Amino acid sequence: MADGSQLTSANRRDVLAGAGLVLSFAVAGKAGAAGAAQGGGKLNAYVRVAPDNSVTIVSKNPEIGQGIKTMLPMLIAEELDVDWSQVRTEQAMNDFATYGRQFAGGSMATPLHWDELRRVGAAARMMLVAAAAQGWGVPATECTTAGGVVHHAGSKRKATYGSLATKAAQVTVPDLKTVPLKDPKDYKIIGKPLRQVDTDAIVTGKPLFGIDVVVPGMLYATYEKAPVFGAKVAGADLAAAKGVKGVREAFVVEGGTALDGLLPGVAVVADSWWAARKGRDRLNTRWEQHPTSAQSSAGFAARATELAKGAPGKTERNDGDVEAALKGAAKTVEAAYAYPFISHANLEPQNCTAHFKDGKVEIWAPTQNPEPGRQLVAKTLGVAPEAVTIHMIRCGGGFGRRLMNDYMVEAAWISKQVGAPVKLLWTREDDMRHDFYRPAGWHFLKGGVNAAGEVVGWRDHFVTLGENGTAARSAGMSPTEFPARFVPNYRYDLSMMPCGVPTGPLRAPGSNAIAFVVQSFIDELAHAAGADPVAFRLKLLGDKPVVGDAPSGYAAGRMAAVVKLAAEKAGWGRALPKGSGLGIAFHYSHLGYFAEVVEAAVAPDGAIKVVKVWVAADVGRQIINPFGALNQIEGSVLDGLSGALHQTITIENGAAVESNFTDYPLMRINEAPPIETHFIKSDNSPTGLGEPALPPIVPALCNAIFAATGKRIRQLPIDTAMLKSG
Repeated sequence: MADGSQLTSANRRDVLAGAGLVLSFAVAGKAGAAGAAQGGGKLNAYVRVAPDNSVTIVSKNPEIGQGIKTMLPMLIAEELDVDWSQVRTEQAMNDFATYGRQFAGGSMATPLHWDELRRVGAAARMMLVAAAAQGWGVPATECTTAGGVVHHAGSKRKATYGSLATKAAQVTVPDLKTVPLKDPKDYKIIGKPLRQVDTDAIVTGKPLFGIDVVVPGMLYATYEKAPVFGAKVAGADLAAAKGVKGVREAFVVEGGTALDGLLPGVAVVADSWWAARKGRDRLNTRWEQHPTSAQSSAGFAARATELAKGAPGKTERNDGDVEAALKGAAKTVEAAYAYPFISHANLEPQNCTAHFKDGKVEIWAPTQNPEPGRQLVAKTLGVAPEAVTIHMIRCGGGFGRRLMNDYMVEAAWISKQVGAPVKLLWTREDDMRHDFYRPAGWHFLKGGVNAAGEVVGWRDHFVTLGENGTAARSAGMSPTEFPARFVPNYRYDLSMMPCGVPTGPLRAPGSNAIAFVVQSFIDELAHAAGADPVAFRLKLLGDKPVVGDAPSGYAAGRMAAVVKLAAEKAGWGRALPKGSGLGIAFHYSHLGYFAEVVEAAVAPDGAIKVVKVWVAADVGRQIINPFGALNQIEGSVLDGLSGALHQTITIENGAAVESNFTDYPLMRINEAPPIETHFIKSDNSPTGLGEPALPPIVPALCNAIFAATGKRIRQLPIDTAMLKSG
């Protein structure tokens, strides 16, 4: 814990740093007294030093498997100048006043904290040095540090951080803007491969995740919601549910209409989760009719085709004269691309433990975005936000699903109703059928190339989900999306259709689908031009280092470099056996520049084998934890392949059809290819890695399949039946 409850406004120094991050430092008063009583010291909201010279570093953001509980403390530990073996990590509570916004999403942990948390560590080190220098009566500038020890070479004196911590806690905090930082050549922790701090607990099955939480007096709950999203309860056999041994209560929740809030449903509370589940099975819940019950995946697709034939709802970008360019092109290509709803499919279903008592709520939740959860619970239950305490528990997968906090407000509401702490656990079927899905989308494209193999015109009529001019969550596309600004005659039209299906961000939101469309169509244009796909892409990127103005400038030079590197490492152009092919794709997202090559083999029966994947990445000048970086890249690649090969959520009668891994399969270990990763360390600030490696893998695979078979993949997931030979 950050011990934020011990800090008062009189002893808290708030330093406003970049990107709205607030760093708070406890330097006197109660924090100092607590440190003295414990025989150690709390130097700031992130760092505690014990008498045995161990150092506890608080990780402020949720851990969802991305390694943030290891990476963020590494930044502090490096500048604090301690050995990693001395470091213990601790998950912070949700505490906006102390830590600013705490969330896991957008691959933003590194961009937001690279400078700020290094300065936190440097400031703590300066405070320890100042304490030693004062005690020895020497200038602080004559002191050095190493391995958690302050040295004074002139007098040959030294003191451990543990012996100095109590006194250091009383030292004035230095200005974060002016604290000196290490030269990267002196790094001892940053850049070194370190395993995640929770690895031992995970592999030995120790309780660590939200699903493992147990609190005294806890009951268990299930919550049944309508198959059609947001439909109200028409009736339920509550007495039958209460008749199950162990069931304490069953009741209807009126709920509201916001799909990301407390929806109508029926709660069953019991002494065990199995009893709650058995009680739920007897509910025989009936649901009222809902306006979106006629919606379906097939209906959306048919409507998209209709809309594409007419005038668009609006034009988002219109450069040059697209129609004239296409009319004058040496060759043109028309194609329609589509991708489905897909689920996050977290291995740990949604869950939350909540205790409402005396007008206050204490919550233990595996959430990616706790502060909006606090606000949602407070608003729904009618309490002040300050009355809601959130323990951030490690998530068994997030991928964007746990940016929403519907399960949190459900648990809190049920606890308030029964007057006891309650653990709510969704079933796998709940999780699959009540997701915030990656939205489906449809693109209707026409492009043209001239005799020199240059793209002279590009038109995309994008039909997506949304209404009243606003796209559904994660269903939009930016007017600057590549290849905008790289094609002289470029038009992007947009039409929308209303949708009652909840959508939301899924790893690399938007990009995970847009890259499939754009990079596949670029491959089609390269083929029409009779050009090599790599050379064609490099020509399209051009010779300008940056295209467009800040903050939306596109570093074409960085992208060209990763394209060249990926092609080189894959041996682009080498001879391959019949039925095999190489495909390449690139994409910029979440501040990362990625190019990927896939080697794929297609059997006569259409079966696809991904032989190998090569990844080239530019995420700046520093890879903080190489183990974590490879973990993120390889996980992204496998996620993307899994979706491309297997996954779709089908909507029928307004509800999701798929419900478990039997009809929504994940990639199996025998399908996973070797992945070779290469980094270009460019002179740019380091950026995140959780998402940008995913988007290029899907089109790279599809382009490899074309190279192997001559057959284009324009719809996901890939239908292997169309790949059969003969």
